[in-house]
Amino acid sequence: MSDTPVRPRLGFATKINYGVGSVAQGVAVQALATSTITLFLFQVVGMPVALVSGLIMISVIVDAFIDPLVGRWSDGFRSKWGRRHPFMYASALPAAGCIFLLWHPPTGLPPALLPAFMLVLLIAVRLCVSLYDVPSAALAPELAPDYHERTGLLAFRFFFGLAGGVAMYVVLNAVFLRKDATHTLGVLNRQGYENFGTLAAIVMLVSILVSSLATHRYIPYLRPAPDRKQSFSAAAREIGTVLTNRSLLVVMLSGLISGVVGGMNATLGVFFNLHFWGLSPQLSVLILVIGGAPASLVGVSVAPLLSRLLDKKMTMITVFAISIFTGVIPISLRLIGLMPPNGSVWLLTILIVDGFVSGTLGLIGYIIVSSMIADVVEDVAVKTGVRSEGLLFAANGLLPKFTSGIGTFVGGLMLAAVAFPVHAQQGTVDPEILRRLAFLSLPTATILSLVSTGVLFFYRIDKATHERNLQSLSDAAGLAEERIEQSQAPPSAPFAGPVRPDVA
Repeated sequence: MSDTPVRPRLGFATKINYGVGSVAQGVAVQALATSTITLFLFQVVGMPVALVSGLIMISVIVDAFIDPLVGRWSDGFRSKWGRRHPFMYASALPAAGCIFLLWHPPTGLPPALLPAFMLVLLIAVRLCVSLYDVPSAALAPELAPDYHERTGLLAFRFFFGLAGGVAMYVVLNAVFLRKDATHTLGVLNRQGYENFGTLAAIVMLVSILVSSLATHRYIPYLRPAPDRKQSFSAAAREIGTVLTNRSLLVVMLSGLISGVVGGMNATLGVFFNLHFWGLSPQLSVLILVIGGAPASLVGVSVAPLLSRLLDKKMTMITVFAISIFTGVIPISLRLIGLMPPNGSVWLLTILIVDGFVSGTLGLIGYIIVSSMIADVVEDVAVKTGVRSEGLLFAANGLLPKFTSGIGTFVGGLMLAAVAFPVHAQQGTVDPEILRRLAFLSLPTATILSLVSTGVLFFYRIDKATHERNLQSLSDAAGLAEERIEQSQAPPSAPFAGPVRPDVA
């Protein structure tokens, strides 16, 4: 029989401990948010917006290639601490240090060196975050092999990730970037961004260490990497088999297209909030808290239920379709003159409701698509005989990151195309500039989102398919174990005939 310990039941404490680690990812997402970085470097530091967008795009593209390398490395890593935890521990201090430096750019650098400095830090932050997040995400399929149970586990992961990001957004805008006598528009306060960077570094360090230590005791129940040697060509063929799985390609293509939309909307969102809706950073926080906090709770609760009711593919298609419609309503109504004026209580109410709906749909989508990728793990293992959780989760994030960078660049080009002014104060931007920006962004986002939704119809894995895959892997594991036992059994003694009774 195998010496591998039986995996214990996945309890509530395990889900909490696993989810807490994604606070670090949520903090990193907010710290690296294109809207925040763009605003800081463009409006505060004074770098040209097209250059800022280009730096962000380059860093995201580099990160897209880093993730699969980290995933593949962790899939085959052998140590007394298993495949994933050594990477998680190693990432903690470097990630915190790089986040700190990112928001403390030196003021004495020559203009020609500042972009290079920021590019190096943007890449370093993304590398360190990947060293934690990819192995951490790869734990999910092993902790929760059940088709629906893993959706619930991933719900905790995304809940804490969202909570960390929202908390940092609130602190940044309501505390560090609040208006005062010196800064009539708080978002131009350089010291506020530096304080934010310090806090982000501390929270990230604590989150990574707490989760890594809390899940450390589960290492004996996780599968070790196979002890094997592969030629480069054999490894390349195996990676090719993994990455050409049909269901994986469907999810990646959908994510590729939606990544462009997400990057573009993230870049433009802060400018629409400040100048189109006339919101102060504090009102933006209020909308996020009142609308987003309930959305996180509803999304985490509803995602597993919808997954059981509609199955994962139809849940994703339904969520995407609704989000396309809701995403264009507020700005479209303003363009045709049907929205309340800026500063109105009704306007804030509508934006809060829109934030709640968008947040709920977005969280459900992230949870379900991650669960779909987890299901691909066993589908690929049936074909290759090797579990590649790290590579698969990294591959899922590869194209969206790549295209998110493109979306950021496109958003920056749109700002440049409408001649959006530098150091713009609220109330000083020509309304025609904002209208042109809306007419550029809305049709582009809608068309791309429709295509992204349609692609999901080609995803193949459902509950029955997943259970067949688990059974196939179980049968294969049992056969391999039987062969090992047979090979280790002592040889039988040759038959020497009956024993003579007179022989002592």
